[in-house]
Amino acid sequence: MTLQAVRRLQACPVIAAPQTKSGQMLALEIAQGAVDLSGKVIVPLHFPMTRDKSVLQTAHEEAARQLQCYLDAGQDVAMLNLGDVSVYATFGYLQTILQAQGYSTVMLAGVPSFCASAARLNQSLTAGMEQPLIIVPGGNAEEVLAIPGSKVLMKTGRQLPKTLDMLASHGKLSCSAMVCNCGLPQEEVWPDLSVYDAQRPAGYFATILVKE
Repeated sequence: MTLQAVRRLQACPVIAAPQTKSGQMLALEIAQGAVDLSGKVIVPLHFPMTRDKSVLQTAHEEAARQLQCYLDAGQDVAMLNLGDVSVYATFGYLQTILQAQGYSTVMLAGVPSFCASAARLNQSLTAGMEQPLIIVPGGNAEEVLAIPGSKVLMKTGRQLPKTLDMLASHGKLSCSAMVCNCGLPQEEVWPDLSVYDAQRPAGYFATILVKE
């Protein structure tokens, strides 16, 4: 967590954080390790794990409504996010809704999961200014594997067997690495995916780096 984020959390009276069906609030747990949040109002936000756009839109609008009462009362709200808020983050949907209704929003840069994963693997993502870096959700790997450059396949856990098959068909397994749950107690580091058992569950927070 950046010092800028720490200072903002210390200043905001209201903290919003995603909450799973089981009640876990992972982003909040991480933040509490760096900032004393006692005395703050904690607002759990629920975002279903689905690709149904109508269901997601309803959830985003409901989350925005939950925050509006605090904003209307003149209270600043800080929304916690895993990784960087500009990369495949739910906040972007709430930001669009709230800005359309006249509320001002500010984004604070975080540490993207793929940068944290590269550091954990002790390897660079790119070499030289001429090498591109391509970032896609894991389900879209087939579209980019033939393109020159390093690739980041994010949130690959659910499609892992299919993704490993695609990497193998392109001859990329031995130059691919994966970090699961980067920075968390359940972290797993796999520097060479050619030795990974495709049937082994990787979890939702799995990031694959494919080096050129």
